[in-house]
Amino acid sequence: MADVALVQIPIWRSIAGGALIGGGAAVLILHNGRIAGISGILDHALHGAFGPRGWRIAFLLGLLIPGLILGPGDPSFRADAWTLAAAGLLVGYGTRTGSGCTSGHVVCGIGNLSPRSLVATLTFISVAMATVYLVGHVSLP
Repeated sequence: MADVALVQIPIWRSIAGGALIGGGAAVLILHNGRIAGISGILDHALHGAFGPRGWRIAFLLGLLIPGLILGPGDPSFRADAWTLAAAGLLVGYGTRTGSGCTSGHVVCGIGNLSPRSLVATLTFISVAMATVYLVGHVSLP
């Protein structure tokens, strides 16, 4: 089995984070009828479509500000910069191919009873479980 160091995160941080994400998604859909799909919001903002009164920029800043206030947490990774960059590019490719990111499908898609989001979420979970098993229990040559 792989040697994995577990990081203890206080439960209140997880609960508060989940409540803020869900609350933010609810406010966005109630306020202007938009789904809080981060990849779509970022894509539109990068192409200059900020929305009325700049709501996309405000939403994206709202994602960054808590991290700036609370700090980055434990920034240690067991991978080099090239591996992290490749992982980021693969996530971006998957987000574009899957018509949204995990947070968009899980938080907003399932909340709106979207069949596509249910299939996407089941795919994410299945692949994550297989990856954890392979990394933790299978020795590669």
